[in-house]
Amino acid sequence: MNKKIKDDSMMNQLLSQAVPLPQPDQIVKGRVIEIGKNTVFVDLGPVGTGIIMGREIKENQTLIKQLQPGEEISAMVLELENEDGFVELSLKAANKQTTWEELRSIMERHEAITTKIIKANKGGLMIEVKGIGGFLPVSQLSSENYPRVQDGDKTKILNELNKFVNKDMLVRIIDIDQSQQKLIVSEKALEEEKLKETLKNFQIGDVVEGTISGVVDFGAFVRINSPQKPEGEKEQEKSEIIEGLIHISEIDWQLIEDPRQILKVGQEVQAKIIGIGGDRLSLSLKALKKDPWLEIDEKYQKGQVIKGRVTKFNSFGAFIQLDKDIHGLIHISEFGSEENMKNSLEIDKEYELKILSIEPKVHKMALGLIKEEPKKEEV
Repeated sequence: MNKKIKDDSMMNQLLSQAVPLPQPDQIVKGRVIEIGKNTVFVDLGPVGTGIIMGREIKENQTLIKQLQPGEEISAMVLELENEDGFVELSLKAANKQTTWEELRSIMERHEAITTKIIKANKGGLMIEVKGIGGFLPVSQLSSENYPRVQDGDKTKILNELNKFVNKDMLVRIIDIDQSQQKLIVSEKALEEEKLKETLKNFQIGDVVEGTISGVVDFGAFVRINSPQKPEGEKEQEKSEIIEGLIHISEIDWQLIEDPRQILKVGQEVQAKIIGIGGDRLSLSLKALKKDPWLEIDEKYQKGQVIKGRVTKFNSFGAFIQLDKDIHGLIHISEFGSEENMKNSLEIDKEYELKILSIEPKVHKMALGLIKEEPKKEEV
């Protein structure tokens, strides 16, 4: 009885000291024993002997030629015991796994990394980092490389993006997921920290000068030179180029349909900073002009009959231009439906109207259409 207990105790001790066997897809380390034409044998210590063979030899010939007997290598376990009793290994899979881990570490450290641009599509750039394919969205390009296409034409955007193919670009990894084979990088992210420091030179209310760098449906981009350091401070650095956005609603007090009709690329402008956020300044051109609504009561009053020109239809009414800066609205309820409104009014045609209400603080004026009374037939 005592002998059985003793034997069981020795067995448990041996089992507790046994080296756990690796699992498929696990990375193991070993030393090269022998390098043959079609096989490489690897000493895995207590685990046994590993073998690299078949496709693994053909696809990794350059790496295999560099191996030396006695050299320590990392490999991934494909099969714990093949038909010949060896642990079947993969160098390629191990290298890829190690690369994914390295890329994740680079992302966590917020380090910059060089990538090669492989191909362009309308959404961005296909890239490759250390043999791993990834993507750089258009929105993550730096302000310098972002495609400024006048009419937003996707074909023109693609033509601009194709200029980067086969070139190297410094980026930062912003998202990685090996299980989904997803690697997203950003050139823009490298600018962020530097731009945050640069933006400290500006305050809301400052008036800045810049050059229109792009005009799109929703507004215009402006390149602004950051103020230089005052004399006497350490070494004067080259000023950073930062970017501001003039939203379409901040171009002028009048209603703007298309920013391209007002602003052109290369045009010099003076604008007021109305917001600072992220890596961009929010700018306004109209803030430097007198608000025409402040003195509107000198020109327009409730109940007044005036003439105005129809400029635009939308789902809640018709916009009417009274003069260069003042617009009013005939609400859709006056017509009953959008179809009736479009049948009753014509774009660019002038009509007689009555001012129903004026709200200067919110720049709103409600108008009513004065309908012509049918002429009485002569008896």
